[in-house]
Amino acid sequence: MSNISRLAARGQLSLTARQHANLQLRRPYALDSFNGSRTTFPNQRSLHSKVPLSASSDPVRPAPLRKLLFPATIRNVSGKPLPQHRSRLANFAYRTAALVGSSVAVIGVGVIAFFLFDASTYREDLSYKDIHVSEIALSPRKGGPKNLPIAEVQIDDDDSADMERQKDKPKLVVLGGGWGSVALLKTLNPEEYHVTVVSPTNYFLFTPMLPSATVGTLEFRSLVEPIRRIVAGVKGHFIRASAEHVEFSEKLVELSQTDADGNEVRFYLPYDKLVIGVGSTTNPHGVKGLENCHFLKDIDDAQKIRNRILTNLEYACLPTTTDDERRRLLSFVVSGGGPTGVEFAAELFDLLNEDLTKHFPKILRNEISVHLIQSRGHILNTYDESLSKYAEARFARDQVEILTNSRVKEVTPKSILFTQKGENGETVTKELPMGFCLWSTGVSQTDFCQRIAEALGPAQTNRHALETDTHLRLNGTPLGDVYAIGDCATVQNNIADHLVTFLRTLAWEKGKDPEKVQITFSEWREIASRVRKRFPQATDHLRRVDKLFAAYDKDQSGTLDFGELRELLMQIDSKLTSLPATAQRAHQQGQYLGHKFNKMARALPGLKANDIRDGDLDEAVYKAFEYHHLGSLAYIGNAAVFDLGQGWSTSGGLWAVYAWRSVYFAQSVSFRTRILLAMDWAKRALFGRDVMNW
Repeated sequence: MSNISRLAARGQLSLTARQHANLQLRRPYALDSFNGSRTTFPNQRSLHSKVPLSASSDPVRPAPLRKLLFPATIRNVSGKPLPQHRSRLANFAYRTAALVGSSVAVIGVGVIAFFLFDASTYREDLSYKDIHVSEIALSPRKGGPKNLPIAEVQIDDDDSADMERQKDKPKLVVLGGGWGSVALLKTLNPEEYHVTVVSPTNYFLFTPMLPSATVGTLEFRSLVEPIRRIVAGVKGHFIRASAEHVEFSEKLVELSQTDADGNEVRFYLPYDKLVIGVGSTTNPHGVKGLENCHFLKDIDDAQKIRNRILTNLEYACLPTTTDDERRRLLSFVVSGGGPTGVEFAAELFDLLNEDLTKHFPKILRNEISVHLIQSRGHILNTYDESLSKYAEARFARDQVEILTNSRVKEVTPKSILFTQKGENGETVTKELPMGFCLWSTGVSQTDFCQRIAEALGPAQTNRHALETDTHLRLNGTPLGDVYAIGDCATVQNNIADHLVTFLRTLAWEKGKDPEKVQITFSEWREIASRVRKRFPQATDHLRRVDKLFAAYDKDQSGTLDFGELRELLMQIDSKLTSLPATAQRAHQQGQYLGHKFNKMARALPGLKANDIRDGDLDEAVYKAFEYHHLGSLAYIGNAAVFDLGQGWSTSGGLWAVYAWRSVYFAQSVSFRTRILLAMDWAKRALFGRDVMNW
């Protein structure tokens, strides 16, 4: 053991274990005593054998080695610490400077790399080559019931080798560029179909954040994604046009568009599979004067609303505006207490409360009023009751007037007439001056869907949407040809109407008459299993088949006859509600069709090999559509509410707002829109909302 080790053991020397290990492994000298002398090893080249330890400098031993042998924790004989060559403040300054310098270097390299990448995106080569375009694509033949041009070949079918491989694939035509259509395109295998998307707008709109764009919280371009960029993912084609009619017997879609001269042109687009996802329109409910209202369905509507709000504020600042006129201009009315109406009212209040006082005369803040008219007893009536009450309390604190149990009768250019039911049951007609009115009261069929429903006749009985079966196939059309998704469609849950089918199958297996067969409990379990498979939304109502059997076996015979079984299924049918007209439902339906089409394409060679061309191929290949509710959320002005279903709900202030933003940030369609959303939120925090219109 060395002298230093012995001294450390007796407590006469403060030496850490790590320093001791370093001395044992790396020291080039051995200390034979602690009297200030040192001894060199035989192989060491040194002119001195002993050097005083108290010397402030060592001419023989290098400075780094001296630090290793005599760290700062070792004290000399006098008890004073050995001198340190750099103070803690100097060390901190040195490390900070190194960190800052490294960060600046990294940022500088990043900026240089970005400019190099940006420079590579500019193309100087103007050369091009001839592109082969089919003669049929440039001059399509005419045909069909109306003898219109038929676009059998697209003008970009030969643009690349990938496009050429798609030409002979089954033609899949998608009408509309909304949530359902985009989800279908993102799920579809690009190698299986020749895809053509038809829409009157060439962008996808992120509708849940549309109320934020009406007041400048978000910019319009942050909510849209070019549809051609999405279509390119499946090597498809895009046609900017409107669907007018469908010739189901000849598999032709009639399209219309205006040419460069403003004249309407019409042509046919052939299909093997057609997906209708054209969305819906606002439900007028037979109210007069809706031309005096604003709607919120598209980006153009948001632009008009933003201009109208700011125009009213500017008019209210004029010295020639009377007090009554100013109060009318600053009276904002929202008709409809659903998520869209509530979120718009919340965004409008944020604008008036956070940005108005900074840039407009303060008198305007005292004259502004926001009113929300709801026909039901609560706003957000599809949410949990506690969330509705929380939202109402929040609005009451923010001085947003909620008029429940009220129905609008007429909208004039300067006022709105509505009836309100009082606490005693009496109905009173009231008039409310207004300078702006938003109409947001449900959805209705588009003109195109109405024409489709009329053409299909008795197969379509719903006046609000196109009816489909549980495989999303349009009722009244050949199986596997036409599908409908999104707000324009509704899934028909007619379990009782399929009772004869279930019984006929069971009776055929038993060799009996369907109307005379007696259903035992085991047979009822088999029927319930078939009902769940065909109608997945009925699964929750068929969990306790034993209780249902006992409840409807009224004669206690241990069997169910035709009438008892029909009554049972009709009771389940009455409990099933229509699926909500939300982006969430459309997205799930689009994904469902994408997965099913992929599986059907993979199964097609086997079906052809076995000469299977007709029948219910959808049911043979894939399961029926089942909607899973993932919850509902709404922004209510620096707060948000979440209804997660199954009794789970929550609400809160700013933390809930950030959670609400996070959900929609994750659901945004592309990385580009996510970056733009983040930039808009940061811009609002730094500079406020834009208070200008054009």
